[in-house]
Amino acid sequence: MLVFSRAFFPARFCFRLSLLAAAAFGLALAASRPAPAQLTRLWTQSHIDEFEKGTPEGVAITSDGHLREGPGLTELLTTPSTFVWSVATDKDGLAYLATGSPATVLRVAEKPAAKPFTLFETKDVSVQAVRVGPDGWVYAATLPSGKVYRLKADATAQQDESTATVVFDASKLDASTAADGKTSVEKPANKPRYIWDLTFDPQGRLYIATGDPGAVYRVDPTHPGAQPEEFFKSDEAHIRSLAWDGKGNLLAGSDGSGLVYRINPQGKGYVLFEAPEREITALAVAPDGTLYAACVGEKGHNPLPPLPVQGAGTVTITIVQPSSVQAVNASTSVPEGTEIYALTPNQAPRKLWADKDEVVYALDRRADGLLALTGNRGRLVRIQDDGSYADIGHLNAQQGLSLAPVAGSEEVLIGAGNTGRLFLLGSTATHEYASDVLDAGALSRFGLIEVEPGSTGYELFTRTGNIEQPVRGWTDWQPVSNDSVASPAGRFLQWKAVLRPGGVLGSVGVNYLPVDTAPVIDDMVVVPGARLNPQNQIGQPQTVNIAFPSSDQGSVSYDAGSSAIQAVKDRTAITVRWAAHDDDGDKLIYSLYLRGDGEIIWRLLKDNITDTAYSFDATLVPDGGYQIKVVASNAPSQTPGTALTGDKISDRFVIDTTPPVISALHATDESSPCPAAPCPAAFHVEFDADDAGSPLAHAEYSLDAGPWQFVAPVGTLSDSRHEHYDFRITLPAAPGPTSQHLITVRAYDRYDNVGVAKTVVQARQK
Repeated sequence: MLVFSRAFFPARFCFRLSLLAAAAFGLALAASRPAPAQLTRLWTQSHIDEFEKGTPEGVAITSDGHLREGPGLTELLTTPSTFVWSVATDKDGLAYLATGSPATVLRVAEKPAAKPFTLFETKDVSVQAVRVGPDGWVYAATLPSGKVYRLKADATAQQDESTATVVFDASKLDASTAADGKTSVEKPANKPRYIWDLTFDPQGRLYIATGDPGAVYRVDPTHPGAQPEEFFKSDEAHIRSLAWDGKGNLLAGSDGSGLVYRINPQGKGYVLFEAPEREITALAVAPDGTLYAACVGEKGHNPLPPLPVQGAGTVTITIVQPSSVQAVNASTSVPEGTEIYALTPNQAPRKLWADKDEVVYALDRRADGLLALTGNRGRLVRIQDDGSYADIGHLNAQQGLSLAPVAGSEEVLIGAGNTGRLFLLGSTATHEYASDVLDAGALSRFGLIEVEPGSTGYELFTRTGNIEQPVRGWTDWQPVSNDSVASPAGRFLQWKAVLRPGGVLGSVGVNYLPVDTAPVIDDMVVVPGARLNPQNQIGQPQTVNIAFPSSDQGSVSYDAGSSAIQAVKDRTAITVRWAAHDDDGDKLIYSLYLRGDGEIIWRLLKDNITDTAYSFDATLVPDGGYQIKVVASNAPSQTPGTALTGDKISDRFVIDTTPPVISALHATDESSPCPAAPCPAAFHVEFDADDAGSPLAHAEYSLDAGPWQFVAPVGTLSDSRHEHYDFRITLPAAPGPTSQHLITVRAYDRYDNVGVAKTVVQARQK
């Protein structure tokens, strides 16, 4: 069973999702201040990171923010495999692809017109490296069995483990002779489990870079029965990459301490460079002897523990890809980008290029600069010796993994992963660049296009639409006329540049003006009996919390906030609160209107309000049912006469400031006879309460200015605007021949209006 884990592989197997999140503090402050909608806005692309969001076709995006002619990138083939780990070419223009999942060697024409031929297939996890030897045979290294197969390049029948010749088998390494021909080498205690790279010397001998442990083995594949020899032994975990310098020395990059070795023909190693990072993923050599090394990974992280192999070998390997799961007891952190160093003879090493979001998997030194192939976003970068660079191609794949120059031309074959594809980098007659898509946020009119002075040899086109993806429903490309956008209004815009020979285009800015949108009243609430900011308040009044009924539903976002505000309880006041927004960020002012039941006309209550709450005196309005309308206007941010409004009408509410009327209040002495004074007294009390606007809520009485006592109406249910009250009061015995008592009653309606009446009753002692 094969389960992939980063714990057992160097960085070229570890792919991450680049998380691009950066916001300047100043921009954040600017974003917090709404921009008036009437101001023209400018969308500009001027830096390489902005241009890289677009789609180049035969266009190079330079590090100083310019578009120039570049090579073309053509997709030649999509393989059945997930990865194309390695590519090699022969003198006849045929290409050989080492793939993984499934693991094969494919033979294809440089410009294939037919289906590729499967030259070799294995049950291994992947074919990690493929090379064409000086003898014309194809050599393929597999993982994790650690074997190198010799394949007949022009075979017409598919080869496999049983028919291909094995020239190196890590599991069968035995005692051998050292590279100097003198010292006996003992049988390795830990046999290599990985093969990372292959290369040949001028004599046709094959050099094999291995891992766990890191070493370089040498074998002459043209001699049947030739035994591999340990050419160079390292204390590093892996030898990851190989190259040759101009003096016949083998160059090797390691994983563990990030070392670059120079190994002489006798197998003696010398450390040329220790990188700040852990792993050397690729090497390239320039004609002047400058060595370029790409390195990744923080030292001290991602240790590569021994691969558990027992007996026939049940292998558990985990390669972490986006959204996959970590292996237990294994680090799966991702290298923090790539640095490329230039090592020029007799000079100190210097950092040539770095990118925190990319991992470089292959390098090739060409006449026009150093070509770097990256993963995570599938980019081709051309780097100059002064550190300037250009993005010259975007692969239609997530990872760029391998490079192979085409003999006798300036073309380069590129192997990619996710999915496994083959691309050709070469000349093209098409030099076009399509920008990222502008989302104006609303229907907008587009105006002048501002181009950096000095730009020349280009044509600009635009297209617009109202859905984000310009796949369907957009306008056709229209040429820019007199430096102005000719495309109609829309929410989205994209521009395209066509470069003529020698053309160069700098920053491009598009002026646009969103069509103004009306304000929106999101919610409102009317609270009778509450007042904001009361004047001359004495003591500690009761308070009322005013919140939107829908504010806890999470469906509306309010500019002014949706938390409750506090008002003072006041039955003579009405408080209105509302929440509003304007998509353009305009400043708003408000007007309040009032309309009673059965009325048609809205009557102005208050205008030019800048707050989002208002209280007014309810006693100025006749009792009855009403509604309030809030009208929001963006007039402060608009040219006079062009303001837009939005409104909302409240639910019906009742204004009732008239107290109940108490009538027919009388009290009768109903004291019972007793044989001796003093005797208790009893009174029978009756009264009526009437309210013109709302039902009676409750009633109370007080005897001799004492505490108020609740009293229920006849029938006990208080639900009418007229209620009759009938109750008895019993007094304790009191001395004296007569006693006078004060009885006060009061009745409340539903809006806390209160009516009061009193009467005096005489109680006689018997």
